[in-house]
Amino acid sequence: MLQFYTKTHLRAMIAKELISDEIVPLRTSDTGEDGLAIMSEFHVRHLPIVNDSQLLGLISEEEIFEFDPEESIGSYPLKMSHPFVNDRDHIYDIMRLLNEYRLSLVPVVDKNKNYLGVVTLEDLLKFFAQSASFGEHGSVVVLTVNRYNYSLSQIARIVESENAIILNSFITSTPDSTELEITLKLNRSDISKILASFRRFDYDVKASFSELEYIDSLQEHYDSLMSYLSV
Repeated sequence: MLQFYTKTHLRAMIAKELISDEIVPLRTSDTGEDGLAIMSEFHVRHLPIVNDSQLLGLISEEEIFEFDPEESIGSYPLKMSHPFVNDRDHIYDIMRLLNEYRLSLVPVVDKNKNYLGVVTLEDLLKFFAQSASFGEHGSVVVLTVNRYNYSLSQIARIVESENAIILNSFITSTPDSTELEITLKLNRSDISKILASFRRFDYDVKASFSELEYIDSLQEHYDSLMSYLSV
């Protein structure tokens, strides 16, 4: 198993659980200057436009600068389409919109299309930092493999054969390439046997980072600094 999710984590993986209501949406009667002030306060580049409870769209910082910031938002011809997610949509849908439209936040609506709030890029990063095993002790291994030879079950068996488990995994692909980059977070600090097993099964180990190696490196740099200061 590549990721251990509790029921709480599973609930948190839908848009409804990540909504922030701190960011005030714009109304069509607000000016561009109002929008820029809110963007500056919350460090975002986009804001939803809402009249009553209906989401009308998004406006970007760039769009405001193209027009007269002293004019009302309602007078602007909005270029951006109407990206949003429903409150029961998965966080992967949020990530897709953030990437596709280069957004700093995504509006969330209910089943009646009423505006509920936004999920910001910062909210999403915090979620992954808290729930994706980044705080667990262990090591990271980066493998490269041809997509046609990729087998997640085989990778898991290799790790488990050395009495370790995969806490998390990420797959990165490159356009126009058949190569995949597999990043694994393991629960072991000493991964020498695991690396040897991967190589025995013809996996290309692109990189590995163990906490013990990192601590040793820090100690080495510290000793060198102390030696230099003592000269």
